[in-house]
Amino acid sequence: MELSLLLKAIAGLIVILGLLVFLLLLPKKIKNAKKASVTKETNKPKIKIDLDSLRYIIRNRISSNKQLEEALDLIIKHHGKIAKKLGIRVNPQFDGYMEVLVTLCRHPNATKEIILKFDKELVNLNPEYKSEINDAITKGLNSRL
Repeated sequence: MELSLLLKAIAGLIVILGLLVFLLLLPKKIKNAKKASVTKETNKPKIKIDLDSLRYIIRNRISSNKQLEEALDLIIKHHGKIAKKLGIRVNPQFDGYMEVLVTLCRHPNATKEIILKFDKELVNLNPEYKSEINDAITKGLNSRL
């Protein structure tokens, strides 16, 4: 009788020990799974959305078509509206946009679709700058190598 009680006690302790080990390892598996999902989401390179960083992407001669499109979309989304003209003169802020347009037209990976899409969206947001935008595009295309 004492032997069967001793075996039952040992079996119970083994079950309790197994349960405790399982509970000890379970949070680590959950934590690892959460870290894996978080790293998958954060592996995307974050693009700075300030105008200077986006202009740098466009100035970079090795930027791909996709990078150019993303940068131009972010420019339209966050910096698309140009300040109003000062009488008949353009706002000094337009010089940065003119640089973007000329650089984009001269970029070796820029396609006509990318240039036309950016031109159309910029003119839609800033109709008073239509002639200046067209002049900048013409200047950029004429200087293309």
